[in-house]
This record gives sequence, C-alpha cells and structure tokens, in this order.
Amino acid sequence: MKKILIVDDEPDILLVLGERLRAAGFAVSEAKTGKETIALAKAESPDLIILDIVLPDLDGGEVAQVLSADHATASIPIIFLTGLYTKEDEEKGHQVKEHYFLAKPFDSKDLLAIINKTIRKE
Repeated sequence: MKKILIVDDEPDILLVLGERLRAAGFAVSEAKTGKETIALAKAESPDLIILDIVLPDLDGGEVAQVLSADHATASIPIIFLTGLYTKEDEEKGHQVKEHYFLAKPFDSKDLLAIINKTIRKE
C-alpha cells in the first residue's frame, strides 16, 4: 500500500483529505507543521507528500527545499495543495518544475488523477 503524508494546519482539510485518500486505498499520515513534516518524511519515507504552503512555522516552500536537500527525502514527490494558487493558475498547468500545484478548494478527482500520475498504487 502506498503511503501519503498530508500536511495542513487546518484540521478540516486533514480530515476530509485523509478520508478520501484512505477510501482510495492509500495509507495516510498527517502533519500540521513544517518541522513535523520534515521529521515524518525522514521517519516514514512516504511515497508522496501533499503539502500546504501556509504553515505556522516553516512555509511549504521551505519544507520542500529542506526535503530536496536531504538525500533520504529528495526523491519524494510533492503536490502543493494551497489557497494561494487559483483555479486560473491551475488551468495554465498543474506542474511547476518537479512539483504539482492544486488550488483549494480542490476537486477529489483532480487530486487523485495527479496522485495516480505521480505514484502508482500497489
């Protein structure tokens, strides 16, 4: 079973996203801060991280930089799920460099399509 780490400081997002991903057959762990994300990524080696940009300590961009600089976590793909990104931005293209961006509120089908492009379920 593929593991996904979801990161958001909004409990409702973690709840809804976690439920949807578990229903789709993924193992899910959750983090609410950037520092917690880095620690869990190193400890659990998830197959994918779904990362909010606005977090209470480090922002998602900083978290991605730290993870990219560490050999143990550099290959973990990241999908940024954020309210800072608009649906219009999304229509221009989901992928920026090696990361995908998806606007909040998100469509579950769009998110699952990106996840399935990024990792394949076992």
